[in-house]
Amino acid sequence: MTDQSLDGPLLGPAEIRELAERAGIRPTKTLGQNFVIDPNTIRRIVATAHLTSDDHVLEVGPGLGSLTLGLLAASSAVTAVEIDPPLAAQLPETVERFYPEAASRLNMVLDDAARVTALPGDTPPTALVANLPYNVAVPVLLHILEMFPTVRHGLVMVQDEVADRLAAGPGSRVYGVPSVKANWYAAVSKAGVIGKNVFWPAPKIASGLVRFERREPPADESLRKEVFAVIDAAFAQRRKTLRAALSGWAGSGARAEEILRAAGIEPSERGEKLDVTAFARIAQAASTVSRPQAITQETTQEPLQTPTQAEPELEQQTPARESQPEPTTENPV
Repeated sequence: MTDQSLDGPLLGPAEIRELAERAGIRPTKTLGQNFVIDPNTIRRIVATAHLTSDDHVLEVGPGLGSLTLGLLAASSAVTAVEIDPPLAAQLPETVERFYPEAASRLNMVLDDAARVTALPGDTPPTALVANLPYNVAVPVLLHILEMFPTVRHGLVMVQDEVADRLAAGPGSRVYGVPSVKANWYAAVSKAGVIGKNVFWPAPKIASGLVRFERREPPADESLRKEVFAVIDAAFAQRRKTLRAALSGWAGSGARAEEILRAAGIEPSERGEKLDVTAFARIAQAASTVSRPQAITQETTQEPLQTPTQAEPELEQQTPARESQPEPTTENPV
């Protein structure tokens, strides 16, 4: 039955299954549909998010509304972004049924959270609290932080391995692209682990809670794309020195070394040892180091070659940047 907290109602297993049946929903891995059915887990998530009554919460993937009800009780308003039309249609009805006094404080948006660029209402969101699908967790988090600078803090639940990567610092075995890019926007820390049995259906792996507090970026926002390009290049070949890993991005190994020295970084260092501030210095230094001039052939000084004498041109190939793949096992939402 519905669990009544001090501030508002929370859904239990029976309500979740009944709502799923009403919406014609059978949880799918494709959309990461594993629904939280434990009221105590909802209480824990809401408490760990450190919300105030003034916060306007952005929730991604509200599903059947178990977390939405808890967020409405702890904040001034909730804007929920849901990609699944049946779930988006049912959520306002669920809130009206179980928490009618809060129904007017819910904004429902049918959209893909990885692409949404605008939200309804006059009050912008100040916090992000969400159970993110594992296979898109990092892109969604980075997109929200980029598109909605009014989001000052938040808590997301992701695959436990992804939580470790997001919260990792330089030198850690799991430190990589997600760690550095998230730190461009915010201070990130791990806030706990959530077991498997609080979901329906139960996933095969645990979930992790990640808390973030937005801070000023290490460089001007206009430089962010270039900084992210440096990060991608550095970790595409993380076993190589930065001189080698950045040679494609810089245009040559020699120029990469010159840029690194201008940024105060040893060319023999590896990307996994640098924090986001150091990557920003590399991007800034690149603007001070000119690219080598292309070598041109002066035809007046060179003998003409016949087609049979000409040697084939060797095409210089730059290794393609590879982004680190995200785990795609189970996808709780």
